[in-house]
Amino acid sequence: MRALDTAATGMAAMDLKVQVIAGNIANMSTTGYKSQRAEFQDLIYEHVQRVGAQASEQGNILPVGIELGSGVKTVGTPRLMTQGTLTQTGNQLDVAIQGDGFFKIQMPDGTFSYTRDGSFQMDSQGRIVTAEGYVVQPTITIPQGSTGLTINNQGQVSVQPQGSTTSSVLGQFTITQFINNAGLQANGDNLYTATVASGTPQDGTAGTNGIGTLLQGSLEQSNVEAVTEISNLIAAQRAYEMNSKVITAADEMLQTTSQLMR
Repeated sequence: MRALDTAATGMAAMDLKVQVIAGNIANMSTTGYKSQRAEFQDLIYEHVQRVGAQASEQGNILPVGIELGSGVKTVGTPRLMTQGTLTQTGNQLDVAIQGDGFFKIQMPDGTFSYTRDGSFQMDSQGRIVTAEGYVVQPTITIPQGSTGLTINNQGQVSVQPQGSTTSSVLGQFTITQFINNAGLQANGDNLYTATVASGTPQDGTAGTNGIGTLLQGSLEQSNVEAVTEISNLIAAQRAYEMNSKVITAADEMLQTTSQLMR
């Protein structure tokens, strides 16, 4: 019976949707996390009687047809790149992006990754790095004994060198944009890599050409909305249960048919 296979695809789709929701809820407190959503499409149809077909020799046309669907499929789990809430931390190395763009990070193999997580640290060489020790680009090294570290809205990093009363500019953060942010590939550790779908990375200065500005002493929180996720979870659970009931009903109908044929 077709209903068994059709309902099974519905259960599989809702199972995947629950997995996506679980990932969102688990990352509600992850800095810079962007929520995902599951998107679905209907599967191919069997056209038992095509709409618009000729119904009689007199040329009557069928106003409706008979189309039997074969279920549902998942087509993607895109990320929603909306702005998360900015929270003040007071940490001079915490930096949040207000608007579009990503921090550029150099990986140990020389390739580049991108992140919205601006919870930076300083390594033993004085370089500004991520929590995992990956160097933020371009490389900015803070001299030992420096004070008064400031990062302005355009990403320019300044300090007062030891023994000096005037500020010295050390460098400037590069902010990267993509034509399609949803096309980035998530790799864990709050890092993304560019893909053909995301488009070529475009490096620029914060506050120019549509790039967001920077805010020192703050972090961007996850954009996950708890109420929305719980509502989606309940809806997915109910849809899963209904599909399971379809399977139970189809199975009972098959049993009845089998008994009648004996």
